[in-house]
Amino acid sequence: MSNTIKPVVERHGQQRIIYDAGASVSISPDWFEPDYWQQQGELTLAGTGRGAAWFIDHQDQRYVLRHYRRGGLVAKISTDRYFWVGLENTRAWSEWKLLAHIQQRGLHGPRPLAARIVRHGLFYSADLLTYRIEDTVSLSEYLAEKKLSVAGWQAIGACIRKFHKAHIYHADLNAHNLLLDDNENVYMIDFDKGRIDQNSCWHRPNLQRLRHSLDKLSRQDRSFNFFDDNWIELERGYAS
Repeated sequence: MSNTIKPVVERHGQQRIIYDAGASVSISPDWFEPDYWQQQGELTLAGTGRGAAWFIDHQDQRYVLRHYRRGGLVAKISTDRYFWVGLENTRAWSEWKLLAHIQQRGLHGPRPLAARIVRHGLFYSADLLTYRIEDTVSLSEYLAEKKLSVAGWQAIGACIRKFHKAHIYHADLNAHNLLLDDNENVYMIDFDKGRIDQNSCWHRPNLQRLRHSLDKLSRQDRSFNFFDDNWIELERGYAS
């Protein structure tokens, strides 16, 4: 599949949809409705809580559908409505375009398929469809089961460095948002609130955010396979 992504924008009443013109499927508003896929027996819930997503198996392709949900105290007022600040500034639109840029740079991130914005007066709700990165588990899941090799830790550092050199800021770099496959290839996911930022002052705090995540998981589970030596190898990979 080519790294080139050509955006197409369509309007369906109060809905705006952006998708890749090179996709081999025809995108409609139904694609963003879990019930539509549930009726076809092609839907699986992935995870629970605010970050939950849906896995879709359709015509030999696998997708991830995510509905944007609010967290914190604001969620008590509205779970999924955001103040309208223009189409280009909406969460899903921004993330879709950032993912397209990541693909075009040849970096290991999710390939975007489509995003939808639904206007509700002064507010909007949003959804994102990406291709699923096959045969991977999150770093947090991996370390809960077994140790990662020295080469694997260095690969994580090298992956993060590539994103930083490409000026791509991840707003929530943690052990849940890094994926590993059987060959210890590393992928970065969930770029909500991410951006292209030419400034380098955020590089080190971004890396430390991951360290805090790993330390927290270690405190919660004494059998979690993360140690100081692992971080040293990650730093070596980052510096290489």
